[in-house]
Amino acid sequence: MNVFVQLWKSLYSPKDIARFRFQGIGKTIGYLFLLTLLSTLPTFYYVSSSLTEGIRTTSALLNNELPSFSIENGELHSEAATPIHIDQGGFTIIFDSTGKVTSENVEQFPNAIALLKHEAVLVAGHQAQHYSYATFPDVTITDEDVRAFIASLQSLLPVLIPLFGFVLYVLACAGKFLSVCVLAFFGLVFAGVLDKKLRYRHTWVMSAYAITLSTVFFTLMESMQTVVPYGVLIHWFVSLAVLFLAVKEVPSAKREI
Repeated sequence: MNVFVQLWKSLYSPKDIARFRFQGIGKTIGYLFLLTLLSTLPTFYYVSSSLTEGIRTTSALLNNELPSFSIENGELHSEAATPIHIDQGGFTIIFDSTGKVTSENVEQFPNAIALLKHEAVLVAGHQAQHYSYATFPDVTITDEDVRAFIASLQSLLPVLIPLFGFVLYVLACAGKFLSVCVLAFFGLVFAGVLDKKLRYRHTWVMSAYAITLSTVFFTLMESMQTVVPYGVLIHWFVSLAVLFLAVKEVPSAKREI
């Protein structure tokens, strides 16, 4: 059966998932690689786009709109008496040497970069990264240094973006395979409760297809930049429910008379 047909059937048919249990491990691993690739595409697109736009915008603002500044002894210093907020088409730049803006304030924006009193914060696709100035206590950094660093980043983007995509994919694959391995143990429990004759390799294959519905759902949510509360709990609940229904479709073990 074509792998895309399997993906489609896994969205709604526990009976077909049960039939996939005799499939080879190699084909199932290939399916997981494909499913993981599809699930990481929205994150890769939004983060790489935000990073590219953020670096370009920051470079322009450093040259034109932000005051001269320096970072010494873990603190940002400038002559600006109030925080500076600049919105560039959905990307927010925040400059605050007064300490009035907190990292929590910055995290409210979907895409932003902020130079705060004690740290820099980068938000891309609602994912925040914090960089404390205290990491370099004996180093003085000026706006000229930051301009040179941003220029270097721009020149390295053709390398950094593919590298980010590769790391993201590898980590996502590791997470998917770990989830399937754990889910397969629950499949054995379901098999025992429902009196089904299944081995771990069978429940592993079924688990790989049981996570399809949850994975596709969260991929669509990520595509629409929608945050789902209690996402991890929902993922496991849906995956376990689909696996349970699939195990239920397996013929019961025949008892000897």
